[in-house]
Amino acid sequence: MANHLFLAMRRVALACAVLGATAAARAASADHLLVEAESFQQTGGWVLDTQFIESMGSPYLLAHGIGEPVKDAATTVTFPGAGTYHVFVRTKDWVAKWNAPGAPGKFQVVVDGQPLDETFGTKGAEWFWQDGGTVDVAKPEATLALHDLTGFEGRCDAIYFTKDAADAPPNDAKELVPWRRKALGLPEKPEEAGTYDLVVVGGGYAGMGAAISAARMGCKVALIQDRGVLGGNGSSEVRVWAMGGIRRGLYPNIGEIVEEFADQAKESPGKAEEFGDDKKEALVRAEKNISLFFYNYVTNVEMTDAKHIAAVIALDTMTSRRRRFAGQLFVDSTGHAAVGALANAELTVRETEHLGMSNMWRWADAGAPQTFPDVPWALNLEMEDFPYPQRFHAGWFWESGFDKDPIYGLEDMRDWNFRAIFGAFNAMKNKGGKDLHVNAKLEWVAYVGGARESRQLTGDVLLTRDDITSKKPFPDGTVPTTWDIDLHYPKEQYAKKFSGDPFISKAAFGKGVDKMHGYPVPYRCFYSKNIDNLFMAGRDISVTHEALGTVRVMKTGGMIGEVVGKAASICIKNQCAPRAIYERYFGELKELLALRGAARRETVNSPIVMPEGYTPPAPPKDLTNAGGGPPSIDASKLPGLVVDDSQATLTGTWTSGSGLPGYVGSGYHFAAPKDDASARYDFKIEKPGRYEVRLSYGEHENRATNAPVTIESAEGVKTATVNQRVAPPLPQGFVSLGTFLFEPGKPASVTLSTKGADGNVHADAVQLLPAQN
Repeated sequence: MANHLFLAMRRVALACAVLGATAAARAASADHLLVEAESFQQTGGWVLDTQFIESMGSPYLLAHGIGEPVKDAATTVTFPGAGTYHVFVRTKDWVAKWNAPGAPGKFQVVVDGQPLDETFGTKGAEWFWQDGGTVDVAKPEATLALHDLTGFEGRCDAIYFTKDAADAPPNDAKELVPWRRKALGLPEKPEEAGTYDLVVVGGGYAGMGAAISAARMGCKVALIQDRGVLGGNGSSEVRVWAMGGIRRGLYPNIGEIVEEFADQAKESPGKAEEFGDDKKEALVRAEKNISLFFYNYVTNVEMTDAKHIAAVIALDTMTSRRRRFAGQLFVDSTGHAAVGALANAELTVRETEHLGMSNMWRWADAGAPQTFPDVPWALNLEMEDFPYPQRFHAGWFWESGFDKDPIYGLEDMRDWNFRAIFGAFNAMKNKGGKDLHVNAKLEWVAYVGGARESRQLTGDVLLTRDDITSKKPFPDGTVPTTWDIDLHYPKEQYAKKFSGDPFISKAAFGKGVDKMHGYPVPYRCFYSKNIDNLFMAGRDISVTHEALGTVRVMKTGGMIGEVVGKAASICIKNQCAPRAIYERYFGELKELLALRGAARRETVNSPIVMPEGYTPPAPPKDLTNAGGGPPSIDASKLPGLVVDDSQATLTGTWTSGSGLPGYVGSGYHFAAPKDDASARYDFKIEKPGRYEVRLSYGEHENRATNAPVTIESAEGVKTATVNQRVAPPLPQGFVSLGTFLFEPGKPASVTLSTKGADGNVHADAVQLLPAQN
């Protein structure tokens, strides 16, 4: 509650600062007024969207009502004087790019309680200044409001009032930036925000890991985040649960810091409270060496020379003021490698066939009939055109943009996802699914996209898939990556109707990653090859497209941040560049990597101590039997006859997985009821007799309580069901299906299917053990 109060007070204070800036603009020119939408004193139900500043030039307010018009955003403004003003509003019709009908983003601008004649968000496929006609202002002080008409993603960047009809604002992005600054009366020179040992840009898992790790090792740190919450994809805004094995491998204490703030979500997307936004913020604010800057977006860098960053310049996304952050070292944890790109760091961009961006969503049974409006502008979907959102949520595979520009196409990706989501829910409510979804109501739709791949900064080592699968040893191996090489592609089943831009993906899991101990990623992947004081942490590190498939998950990114933070402290202590850590100080880094995550020192030259009353954390559950056994079980070491899912005959649509520990072999498969899937395990019987049939699976809340199993033996065909939501009762994750007679030359198979199942069916190994007499 205190954090929310703090943010509310800050919003009012910063909005007042914008009004002061507007007054300065009025003093400079007595015939115009620029009001940035993000400066409104009360945003009502509109949300601040900062995702696309790099492509469209500004933060803006978004009417994200998921089908219900949102409460007005409102503010008080002071005009230069009474009179007639021409009005221009920067907005767009967000579905016009696809020639979709209906203009769902319609809204009104209201001055002193009177809406302007023009309705906004109805024109233009790109951002532009829509002509709003004129308004007569009777007195200088007036109220201004944005009135949403649909609840479907109306957007407003800024409103410009001018007495000169020819004084339309520029649409060119390069001209617009200095024009805004002049119109607001803001200084050309940014204000000084301080000088730091380490400036971390990006507040996701990687940025948090870097900031906390460096601060605890005695660095003065600025942590800059463009939104008002920490966690990135692992925040309540995006709701991707954190994955990746931690606390293992060469340095088993790496990951303890991540463990302090990692979410405990039970599903993805989960409930907002499961992602612990307040917990993350409180942990960062508790570090006295960290200065946290919310709502700041880095737009420029200052270079000492072509190889060295002196400072970054950030736009305050609520006041339009600029701040300068000077530092000795910088960490690019933006995901998009935005700082590196601004500094002309060597990088690569995969422009097509890259990982996409997801916008997940949830629906609920409201307990009473609900309506959903007509959405002619959404994708025209039927129930068979998308995977049914079981258990009230639609997960990571609602993903698009595989061939769109991974930076400048992001807003289109997000908006296409919107059209798919609303089209799917329309099918559930008003078309083929209407009889089963009378009480259904959209509960949450992510307006912040979960991006996976954009730019990769180049380090002294460019890690490849072959390096990982061949377990190539590097002398500076550090962070253990345990996730499969997980690449996403359009899922053929749903891609036919929208082949130009599919919105449902599938995961292709490559093999060869050591899930128990992890592959140690080289330190030389974590700093720039040509910018001598730039680190990177998170998904923008120096890896190929294929290698990104394993290192991109959040807990792994957070551990990269931990390593970078400790390396930064050594750089400050020895006044050296990141490259020198590998060349001269790697032994010192190894000593810091062996420390517990809670270890700290006042300055980089102070002694290292543990907090008073410190208690070491318990071992990771996935490395102990208490948590259900090790991540994987070697099938060759199991007794009896064993057929793994990798040897089974799979029909229908199955998805491979490895997120639930205790599986046999390299992973498992799972399928939803509508996937019409089956997995047949055939056995070759050499010795006749009675055998106990055992099935292995990983329990989860989204699994079926009645997974159907068919056993063919010398006795004929028998069936059984398995409740896969409860833990398997037998050692190593098995359940017994009974004892059956098997004979050579006669049928010997076990088949799992999804027919009639009430949740996902989990297919792993089947084991035949000679029955005990």
